[in-house]
Amino acid sequence: MQQPHFFDRVYGEETRRQIAGQVTILGGLIDPVHLAERSADLREADLIFTGWGAPRIDELLPFCPRVKAIFFAGGTASHMLNPELWQRGILISSSYAANAVPVAEYSLAAILFGLKGGWRAASDFQVSRQYLRRVDVPGAYHSTVGLISCGAIARELLRLLRVFDLTPLVYDPYISETEIRSLGAEPAGLEEIFATADVVSLHSPELEETRGLIRGHHLAAMKAGATFINTARGAIVNETELCTVARQRPDLQFVLDVVSPEPPAADSPLFDLPNVLVTPHIAGAMGRECRRMGQYMVEELDRYLAGEPLKWVITPDLAARSIHRPEFMRTPDLLTPA
Repeated sequence: MQQPHFFDRVYGEETRRQIAGQVTILGGLIDPVHLAERSADLREADLIFTGWGAPRIDELLPFCPRVKAIFFAGGTASHMLNPELWQRGILISSSYAANAVPVAEYSLAAILFGLKGGWRAASDFQVSRQYLRRVDVPGAYHSTVGLISCGAIARELLRLLRVFDLTPLVYDPYISETEIRSLGAEPAGLEEIFATADVVSLHSPELEETRGLIRGHHLAAMKAGATFINTARGAIVNETELCTVARQRPDLQFVLDVVSPEPPAADSPLFDLPNVLVTPHIAGAMGRECRRMGQYMVEELDRYLAGEPLKWVITPDLAARSIHRPEFMRTPDLLTPA
């Protein structure tokens, strides 16, 4: 149940065959604008497969008295959550971990290129029209990589970083130092990461308490030749202060896959800063990567039918402290670390 062009992106033919081989499909794809017209099918549905382009949960649930589980092939599922969902005991699983894979891969590529001074070298060539080869770069041996927040993306990134001779640091007030160490990293404070890491990669969810979290003084404290990467959300960084630091510190490299607003205004200084590289929000699933999200939901269906716990189920606790936080949970008592 989702808009047709989104459905085709995440649920490929093989994935649809796998689903149809295990459950009875009631009719064809339901476009969200035709819920009332398909009410007979929805009344009989025990399971719903959906994803990007899905209707809001408060629009959907009145048509679905029997539904027991929702499989959401997408990332953040905040619009798919409300109190009634959990009161009725409906399970909802999201492919956020599948979407985390390409973001982690993008981050890894940006980290390694940053450690080689690649972003600065490419900019030097374009701006100066000279073939400059700097030697004052960290390199990818015994350098330090700092990750801010340790959700699904950062955990996948830590897994990828294990094969490199690098020291990962993690700042995340929601998890214990013991858990951070179990992931192969060392716990660190936010200021410590900016002061000591050769690359800082931001992975925080955009919540009330994280908007504007990264300020100019954090960025100004970075080591000579360091790189800052943002694949999270633009609003987590004070963009005006970032631009100021970028002007003052041409030795720093900034790789931004997200900005605020998106797209940036035509007169944004981001267009004119040679040490700032902006990509148009491409780190998440694209092309065939989208099919991974549908496949994750097939695997969740297998677990559900086998009576096993779902691996990617969204609980109230997870929703309250992650990108899945819905509007009704945005209250002060939910802002303290778990």
